[in-house]
Parts: sequence; structure tokens; C-alpha cells
Amino acid sequence: MEHEILITRLFNDNLAGVGNAILAAVGQHAHNSDRPWTNWITMQILVALVIMVVFAMLKPRLSMENPGKMQHIMEAIYGFIRGEAESNVHHAHHYVAFFGSIFIFVLFSNLIGIIPGFESPTMFPYVAAGLAIASFLYFNIMGIKAQGVGRYIAHFAGPVWWMSPLMFPIEIISTMARPLSLTIRLYANMYAGEQVTLLFLGLTYFVMPAVFMGLHVFVSFLQAYVFMLMTMLYVGGAVAHEEH
Repeated sequence: MEHEILITRLFNDNLAGVGNAILAAVGQHAHNSDRPWTNWITMQILVALVIMVVFAMLKPRLSMENPGKMQHIMEAIYGFIRGEAESNVHHAHHYVAFFGSIFIFVLFSNLIGIIPGFESPTMFPYVAAGLAIASFLYFNIMGIKAQGVGRYIAHFAGPVWWMSPLMFPIEIISTMARPLSLTIRLYANMYAGEQVTLLFLGLTYFVMPAVFMGLHVFVSFLQAYVFMLMTMLYVGGAVAHEEH
């Protein structure tokens, strides 16, 4: 049984009935009906709430004449994401909202583990897998929308018709493996980073904790960027119009 962090304990003490009702609605049940909430679920809820609060606070402060520091930061993030998208995807403006959402959620999920008493939800394989599946569904749906079902399926055969019997199964397997690749990359890096940080925080107390917390921040940004970039590349490949 996993160690309950404070927020999970609060959920289980006060909202166990709600958790069991949600599980029952999707045909599942908790191993312990008295404690249906797990750390990775409650931390995702907390991350979502934090993001909503941040943007709710930012919206009324938006100003063309006198932008604040938070607006400058968000505009810089948006500009960076849009620039990356335009480098990798045709008609990138159609997809920037999804790329930005993925980046912000993964980044906040990664960073929240720095706060004592919290855990990064992305260090759990279920969360990383959920994000990977969302990315997988998105780029396939966008590919079908951009090219049509027939043309999208045909692009798996490659540009050389006589190579299609070989290329088609290879491309299908490669595409189906993408969620696994995204999951392992995000989960393994965040889990390893979290464990290393906790280990060294337990051994050192003054200068070194700041060093490893800085490393955690770097890894958090890097993994959010890599996840977003891979999603961009997948979308770019799915929506590209090529002659077959």
C-alpha cells in the first residue's frame, strides 16, 4: 500500500463516497473502499486546480498598455510554443492550444513534486500513459481531419508503391508504439529524478539540497518540452500532405 500524502488523506477522510461513486460509474472498484483516492489521482486534481487558479488570476490583469510580470512570462511561453509549433507543423496555429495545454500540465505536474509533502503525478506510469494516449489520439484524429480517412491510412504505405507491403506494417507498428515511448520517457525520467532528489535531500541539509532541487527544475522543464516536441512531430507527420 502506498504512503498517503496529506491531500490524499484529506480526500479519503472526507470524499471516500465520491471516489467510490466515480469508480462505480466506470465499472471499477477500489481495493479498499474506505480509501479509494490515490496519490496520483489527487495530485492531478491539485495540478488542474492550480493551473485554473493561475489563469483565473492572470485573465483580469491582462493589459496591452501595462503588462505585468506574469503576463510577460505567459507571453514568452506562448511565443516559444508557437515558434516551436511553426517549425514542425503546417498551419501550426490550429494546434497551438493543445500543445500549450500539454506543456503547461506536464510542467506543473513535474514541478509540484519539489514542494515538501507533494508528489509529481508524472512519476506514476498511469499519468504518463494517460498523457501519451491523449497525444496519440490527438495526432491521429488531426491527421484524419486534415487528410481524410483514406489518405491518412495510405500515408502509412510510404511514397514508393512497391515498398508498401513492407512499409505499411512497419509504420503501423511504429505508430502504435509511440504511446509506449512517450510513457516510458516521461515516467522513467520523472521517477528517477524524484528518487534521486529525495535521496540526496535526506543525506544533505544545506547547499546540496538547492543543487538537486535546481536539477529537478531543469529535468521538469526538459521533460515537459520533450513531451510537447514529440507530440508536435507526431502531429506534423500526421497532417502533412504528401504525394503517394
